[in-house]
Amino acid sequence: MRSSGSPRARRRGMALRTAAVALSLATAAVLAGCASADTSTGSSSSGSAFKPVTQKDGSQITVWADSTRLPSVQAYQKSHPDVKMKIVTYDGGADGSTYLQSKVQLFDRTGSGWPDVVFGSPTDVTWASEPTKPGAQPFAAPLDDKLVPQSTLDGFAKGSLAPCQFNGHTYCVRNDIAQVVLWYNKSLMDKWGYQVPTTWEQYAALGKQVAKDHPGYLVGSVGDTNSHESYFWAGQCPAFNLVKPDVLRTALQDPKCVRTATLLDDLISAKAVTTKGFFSQGFAKDSGSKVLMAYGPSWYGQYLFKAAFKTPAKQIAVASPLTWQGETTPSTGNVGGGVWMVSSHSANLKASTDLATWLTTSNENQASAPTYPAYTKAAEAWLANPANSDYFANDVSKPFQEAADEVWTGWSNTKFSDATAWSSVVLPALTSGKSLTSTLPAWQQEISNQAKAQGYQVVNE
Repeated sequence: MRSSGSPRARRRGMALRTAAVALSLATAAVLAGCASADTSTGSSSSGSAFKPVTQKDGSQITVWADSTRLPSVQAYQKSHPDVKMKIVTYDGGADGSTYLQSKVQLFDRTGSGWPDVVFGSPTDVTWASEPTKPGAQPFAAPLDDKLVPQSTLDGFAKGSLAPCQFNGHTYCVRNDIAQVVLWYNKSLMDKWGYQVPTTWEQYAALGKQVAKDHPGYLVGSVGDTNSHESYFWAGQCPAFNLVKPDVLRTALQDPKCVRTATLLDDLISAKAVTTKGFFSQGFAKDSGSKVLMAYGPSWYGQYLFKAAFKTPAKQIAVASPLTWQGETTPSTGNVGGGVWMVSSHSANLKASTDLATWLTTSNENQASAPTYPAYTKAAEAWLANPANSDYFANDVSKPFQEAADEVWTGWSNTKFSDATAWSSVVLPALTSGKSLTSTLPAWQQEISNQAKAQGYQVVNE
């Protein structure tokens, strides 16, 4: 991906930088194992060609982390003084950066320089799980091959490790996820006598009612670079569906894509959903107080409503993801979430894996993390921290936990960002007054073009 909360996607200028910061925090999934366990434990998938380099017990490990995760790495170093570490701060794959990939390609050519542990985006895993050149070893180590116990990997939220899994192996551990939920202003909903919707049909009806009763108030936005991940991913639209490792299905004429686009078009026409981005310049000042509902990631509460909109405490509440009428299996999207990878070139896999495991699974670190942990037990500790719940008007635990297990795995992590085509084709079309439905063919074509440029075979049906 998504990558990523989750915290992870996937506008340039000020709006993009603002959203990128939030995504990085939510972020912007992925897994993690009990690396403190002996490397002889864990499950080894058959057919693994991974051959560790000669191990040097106690040798220094080099860690690359973004500025948001830097305090966590420093905390590990403080609590594990016997582990020799060199910490380097870099962008962590933010905003589609290819810095890490370029550096690894260089290290593969020169035969040295690889960091032992890196924080990155789910997109980084797509190239890190494969050789960068003939004869090279994939940068990321297969963590399910005697490095991380299967029992630890099984402790992550359902589907949250999907961005880490390629060719039958798990190449990263998820730091956070950014599962999409329904946010709403409980104070206004109660005041106006509205019921919180549980289906998309109810959401659409309420949006039209709000537009009629309270013009100017909004139930959503499709104007951010990640809006499609909230709506179309949650709607099970096969925009980025890898049916095989090298075959991408992008079929935006699928009924599930069309129904989502049609619903949103109706709400845009009613002026209940805006084509301006929540993170666009001036939106918070002009319209932040008029957002009645928002369908978006788990980090919206702290970083959109509290930080950007400055909505007073005890007004914003959370509800579980919406379902389509007649469908019993809920699904949702994901907007962000980072990953930790361990280098296959590390001469101290024990220390490297232990660090990645601690960062993603330990309550000591994750209970105070800025975004929702992907590891289930750590997420419970995170929810129990008053700093992550006191702001809200209801108990966010149930909707957050339900949504964490309902992220649809049919929206795949690819070698290119899912935000590029949306930003370059769809957003300009919406700004010019075109409908989402009419833009689906052009969006699909741009995705296809990007996929083919990355070597994918594309299926549009």
